[in-house]
Amino acid sequence: MRFVESPLVTNGEGGIDNAATEKLQRPSTASRRGLILGLATVASAIAAPSLTIGQNTEGIRRLRMINHRAEEMLDVVYWLDGKYIDEALHAINYFMRDVRENKSMPMDKRNINNLAATQVLLESAEPFALISGYRTQKTNRLLARRSSNVARNSLHIKGMAADIRMKSRSVSRIASAAKHCAYGGVGQYPSSDFVHIDCGRTRSW
Repeated sequence: MRFVESPLVTNGEGGIDNAATEKLQRPSTASRRGLILGLATVASAIAAPSLTIGQNTEGIRRLRMINHRAEEMLDVVYWLDGKYIDEALHAINYFMRDVRENKSMPMDKRNINNLAATQVLLESAEPFALISGYRTQKTNRLLARRSSNVARNSLHIKGMAADIRMKSRSVSRIASAAKHCAYGGVGQYPSSDFVHIDCGRTRSW
């Protein structure tokens, strides 16, 4: 298992960049939820509802994921004090690539925010297990032939969707959290043990 690196990614040994740590530990007047990032206790200003997540101008947004197929881990702060961090977004784009084709595209930041906000509401240190992020047309056609659950014009093709699961949280609990904060669609697949989250039109199934 290897870490996908960015300037604000945990280094795999329990620590993070010292300069980043100093920034993350600055006090803020925003309402915060405590998180452990490496060995540093930081304050999170990620709001739960999508209507407010875009209005925060202080604090951090963080995303933690694991990809068992690629044997990679991601633990990244991608938004700091009102600004997206380009290098961190590049790390997320690469991590969420189509592993079959080894191709990536810019993932929609709205759905990255959906995932991060959902993760906060679930109150677990466990990362999301990424089942599917970006898909090429070729990969999507392959999956559509195998399963009727795969849409031929899937939002995965546009970098607007992710399928995730957690060992410590049920599909219904993940979906419930996502519905509270996701701007877009939330789908439950209990038999396959994953939740679909996207930033398309608002809907649930």
